Amino acid sequence: MTGKAPLVVVGDALLDRDLTGHADRLAPDAPVPVVADCAERLRPGGAALTAYLAARDGRDVTLVTGLDDGPAARELRRLLEPWLTLVPLPMSGEISEKTRVLAQGRPVVRLDHGSGRARRATEEARAALAGAAAVLVSDYGRGAADALRAELGRRPPVLWDPHPRGGPPVPGTRLATPARAEAHGFATALRPADAEADRAPASVSGDGAGSGGAGSALRTVAHEAAALVRHWRVAAVTVTLGDRGALLSYGEHPLLVPATVAHHGDPCGAGDRFAATAAGLLADGALVEEAVEGAVTAASAFVGAGGAGGLLDASRAAQAPAAPPRRDDPAELIARVRAVGGTVVAAGGCFDLLHAGHVGLLQAARRIGDCLVVCVNSDSSVRRRKGEGRPVNPLADRLRVLRALACVDAVAVFDEETPERLLAALRPDVWVKGGDYAGAELPEAALLQEWGGQAVLLPYLDGHSSTALLARAAEGAR
Repeated sequence: MTGKAPLVVVGDALLDRDLTGHADRLAPDAPVPVVADCAERLRPGGAALTAYLAARDGRDVTLVTGLDDGPAARELRRLLEPWLTLVPLPMSGEISEKTRVLAQGRPVVRLDHGSGRARRATEEARAALAGAAAVLVSDYGRGAADALRAELGRRPPVLWDPHPRGGPPVPGTRLATPARAEAHGFATALRPADAEADRAPASVSGDGAGSGGAGSALRTVAHEAAALVRHWRVAAVTVTLGDRGALLSYGEHPLLVPATVAHHGDPCGAGDRFAATAAGLLADGALVEEAVEGAVTAASAFVGAGGAGGLLDASRAAQAPAAPPRRDDPAELIARVRAVGGTVVAAGGCFDLLHAGHVGLLQAARRIGDCLVVCVNSDSSVRRRKGEGRPVNPLADRLRVLRALACVDAVAVFDEETPERLLAALRPDVWVKGGDYAGAELPEAALLQEWGGQAVLLPYLDGHSSTALLARAAEGAR
């Protein structure tokens, strides 16, 4: 096929069905929509979707899953066999079917049928795992991962995608990828002693703002991810955050990888797209951070193309969300964003010579939340930090350039060497710094904790700095 590494997927296959029509009226006997002219579309679901997507990427894929002899399983085989190798596990009962009824493209109701479980491992399944270059587990709690847990424990997977009905990843798994609600549920279910030791200083429900708001929600995600790394004894946990990307934790400072574009289409299957991409990249030798960045991009594009429902309709395009109104006054902006439960993000720096590294960082920071406030050193502050001759561009020019960036909603100036006093006044939900701080302490992290905020690292574009640009310019002038 290609030079991509082969992948064995272990998990629970489902058959997904969409009944899509239009609803123009309510039923006369109950206040429910009447969905008319429904068209039926079938597709793989669960672990079958993950394996199918990995195979569509041009990868040799083997799917080890429970399959019975019923009509749903026969239909699933028809969808999968042209793309991958099936290794069936014997089942009790029928495979699960999920039927969504959609009107004008929006789900109205979901109907679930079938509660079959994989009963036991087979020699063929054990042989597939023994010869696997890389293994992905998609555990929907229907027995496949449990049947092969001993084999998986001897050769831990590169990725384990857990779901509420399934068990924990086997120790030694390289990356576990729960969604936000799943991570919260797993962390809440830890043994009391573990939960108390790993409890976040602030916890929230929902996505409000300020104390007990979105910043402390992100902070809670970071603490829960770190707790799961320790409790599960896995190398890393990535919590997927929908259109805000993913948070990666090794148990220390989290790395937040925002989505390159926020699509608000059908998210069905986005988690499976994320898992298939990340596992494939890890199988090919990528670092965990690289795999997560690639998976965030792939999942975002997947939603933009219509999600799982758009698999057979590549021409379907997603609508880009409208940009929020710009607010140049930081206090007014923050008040407006928090009034509607939004997330306030802040970033800081001198921004003397604005370069590609700055722009990439600020664009990524803006995608985390609902507004971005940039904290800028005054001229005297830059001079104290950088020495005589700096800044090259006075404050007025630096502010004008920053305000011209579409990703910047407001700019605030501080005269001290560090922005702590300004941050205490603004109280952002999230404070970001470039990934070149990795391995070092984040000096603002403790301050953010005072109001339930979270300091995070973002991937930084290497090889760019104002000092380096000035040095090259000086060299060229000689």
